[in-house]
Amino acid sequence: MHLDVLDLRNFYYRSALGRAAQKVVRDELRLMWPEAKGQTVVGFGFAVPMLRPFLLDARRVIGLMPGPQGVMPWPAGRPNISVLCEDALWPLQAGQVDKLILLHGLETSDDPTELLDEVWRVLGPGGRAIFIVPNRAGMWSRSDRTPFGYGRPYSLGQLEAQLRLHGLIPVRHLSTLHQPPSHRKIWRKSANLLETIGRRSPVPMPGGVLMVEVSKQVPQPTRPGLGEAVRRPLRVLEGLTAPVPGGRPV
Repeated sequence: MHLDVLDLRNFYYRSALGRAAQKVVRDELRLMWPEAKGQTVVGFGFAVPMLRPFLLDARRVIGLMPGPQGVMPWPAGRPNISVLCEDALWPLQAGQVDKLILLHGLETSDDPTELLDEVWRVLGPGGRAIFIVPNRAGMWSRSDRTPFGYGRPYSLGQLEAQLRLHGLIPVRHLSTLHQPPSHRKIWRKSANLLETIGRRSPVPMPGGVLMVEVSKQVPQPTRPGLGEAVRRPLRVLEGLTAPVPGGRPV
């Protein structure tokens, strides 16, 4: 079940913990996608906090928000680009999207199968998508004080296997949000240090969020095979003269 858009807005824009989480995830996203010049960038779920950096150079930016969640105007002070839609019925043409970000979209969807089919449909040739989901092994999925404590948390293997079933091939991944999901001042003051330790630790540390980048796999066009060979069989004796009897009749 999708969370309410007002709760998501209050977390990401009106709480210190939410603003910290927004910055950490968005910084990682910018490292993965440093630019989107002339491209169409779309977010689904509550991905608008991740879309702001692309407003400068992208050809088009669209924020899709699912009906059960609700919609809010975004960005503030600029023409609205957020749209209310169904999980599996997006107002986009097939093959139109260059970059797609899903945040609080997959793990809360009532029908993730249809949602992933819609992701595949709208991605264009060479298009990429990044799925941002709660990490089953992390602290954030175990606390309902943040939006990452709702819906289905994933392990990396579970998420990548589900994506492959829908023609979405993982190309790289990472985990982030190593700080505790706590509003206490002591954790807010040490958040940057904890994120640095988590990224640079020689021992892999499970972050609260998984980020998986995928590319769209397009089936190879069907080529003439056995059926064509049967319709046009190869005649190995073609061009030879008919055999002449050489022996005497008995």
